[in-house]
Amino acid sequence: MKKKKRNLTTIIFIALILGAAAGLALNLWAPQGYVRDEVIVNGIFYVIGQGFIRLMQMLVVPLVFCSLVCGSMAIGDTRRLGKVGMKTIAFYLLTTAIAITVAILLASLINPGTGLDMGRIETTETAVGEKLSMADTLLQIIPTNPLGALASGEMLPIILFALIIGVILAHRGEKADTVSSFFSQFNDIMMDMTMGVMKLAPVGVFCLIARTFAGLGLDAFLPLLKYMLAVFLALALQGLVVYQVLLKLFTGLSPVRFLKKFAPVMAFAFSTATSNATIPLSIDTLHRKMGVSKKISSFTIPLGATINMDGTAIMQGVAVVFAAQAFHIQLSAADFLTVIATATLASIGTAGVPSVGLITLSMVFNSVGLPVEAIGLIMGIDRILDMTRTAVNITGDAVCTTIVARQDNAVDVEIFNKMV
Repeated sequence: MKKKKRNLTTIIFIALILGAAAGLALNLWAPQGYVRDEVIVNGIFYVIGQGFIRLMQMLVVPLVFCSLVCGSMAIGDTRRLGKVGMKTIAFYLLTTAIAITVAILLASLINPGTGLDMGRIETTETAVGEKLSMADTLLQIIPTNPLGALASGEMLPIILFALIIGVILAHRGEKADTVSSFFSQFNDIMMDMTMGVMKLAPVGVFCLIARTFAGLGLDAFLPLLKYMLAVFLALALQGLVVYQVLLKLFTGLSPVRFLKKFAPVMAFAFSTATSNATIPLSIDTLHRKMGVSKKISSFTIPLGATINMDGTAIMQGVAVVFAAQAFHIQLSAADFLTVIATATLASIGTAGVPSVGLITLSMVFNSVGLPVEAIGLIMGIDRILDMTRTAVNITGDAVCTTIVARQDNAVDVEIFNKMV
């Protein structure tokens, strides 16, 4: 069984490299025309790649719902669940605020928008995101129709409803055995279904990456190189420094060992650019390789896939500085504080699917009066950045899970320290 999982990881890595090579080859050497652009890039690659993404999106709502019901049901004790939940949410909000602050400071040093030749870059109209008041945002967490929330994929109402059901089932104990067994078995079915879809990952990854590089090529990176550099550096600081310092500080465990064991999950998240698809792989890796109890991870990982979007917050912080400089708009300290608060809140409830950060970015731009059209400047390269920030997002989820589990005496240190 272990051998199969390692083989799949290896195949995904190979598909990633081959996809990039195939995409660049098409961009650089294949002549433009109907066959390359319509049949191969926007035909075969697009259909297979997006088909794979849609298969994963199909699993999102039932997987998150069942995982959270089972996770809160497994924890059982309401006080313990509340303690774990509060620690998890506090950690997620803290790291998101740190992430966007780091991004703004780093972008201000690199100045990604300074000297940008606006005439050379095609702008794209982007719809303005609806801006809700804080009161309405909080009220939207409570579903007026839980089935409607499940049908439309509204993640925060789904999370609240799942947690309530899990707590009640835990309290009822044997009286609710039939319902508890249903959710446990349905959760197992969703896990099996997800692992089945993941077997298609190498083909999906190849097509997604090939289409990305076929469209961008090499020249597309040059005008926005500083923007990409700022985002990449901020993501590296968050993923390799901030998270690992917190892990060492709160658990005493080795960050190097954590990164080595979690690397395949990060690679899978990078290649698919969706946090939700990594949920079962994250839970399995944390349990099998690091000794983290599934009672904790089955609660914190699905929750993190929904509310912990540090990578997205980093992109939004750098994009704000980039757009302000590109359009010669001066932002005050109060504006940057508004951006930090808005981006932190915007990351909560953001669906863990590709490029969703561009949707919430319009709300962040709106909060400080930046032109929403500026989003069109970065849409072309967002796929590359989206893959990287997804890897950071799921790493933050795993670090938080390990910290919370360690403080709850739910980590087998022998398994964590065992060499793979």
